[in-house]
Amino acid sequence: MFKREWKRNAKSLVIWSAVLGGLVLLTLSIFPQFAEQQKEVTKLLQSLPPAMVKAFGMDQLSIGDLTGYYGVRVYTMTTLLGSVYVAMLAANIVAKEENDKTIEFLLAKPITRREILTNKWLVVTVNTLILNAVSLLVSFVGFQMAEEYDVSFKAVYLLTLATVLLHFTFAAVAFLLSTMMRKTRNASSFALGLVFVTYFMSMMSSISDDLSFLKYVSPFKYVDAAPIINELQIDPLYMVLMIVIISVSIVSAYAIYRKKDIVV
Repeated sequence: MFKREWKRNAKSLVIWSAVLGGLVLLTLSIFPQFAEQQKEVTKLLQSLPPAMVKAFGMDQLSIGDLTGYYGVRVYTMTTLLGSVYVAMLAANIVAKEENDKTIEFLLAKPITRREILTNKWLVVTVNTLILNAVSLLVSFVGFQMAEEYDVSFKAVYLLTLATVLLHFTFAAVAFLLSTMMRKTRNASSFALGLVFVTYFMSMMSSISDDLSFLKYVSPFKYVDAAPIINELQIDPLYMVLMIVIISVSIVSAYAIYRKKDIVV
């Protein structure tokens, strides 16, 4: 069961890993030239609307510093693009069996619904970890291209941990949606909508003090790069919130799928 599901999703993992890894490497490779033109960059930032500067955390991090640059440029890509990938993967992985009319084949085998979900969640887990491992390894290669500049590896490790937690949060919620819906289109739409809406909420909470309450409903704000880099820790409250969301979503997925009327 695991091998079957792994093979079905291996191609998309390779594509997403290559694209994300390529973007990370490209972004880091231009940092030396970027740092050399710091005066021009500073003028450019001063000309940007304050709201845009706040939205991307450039008011708290210096993009002339390699760690700050990584937090503003690279981290934004890995969190957002990675969340899109895991949300799509988890949202489709269960729903597609009914959507493609292959669930009858699975249920005809000596395998329980719990085992079906467990194997599918294992694929989501492994793929999520591989994507993040690729991103981290490529980042180390990128740092070698800017070896004359210092980078806080502790901050990088913490940002990677935060990214993994964020990805599992969206994956778990999308997995829950996949057990509730029969059409992959519906599950994917809800999952992707959740990613982009919460990302927008995170940006709005940074821009406006009146909307700061949105930080409690946006997982992206739980892993905001600035406080992690500046304080060298992930807020314990936000870590607990993500772990709770992951746990509740997975437990709920098992409970719902066990009682679900399967359409064959």
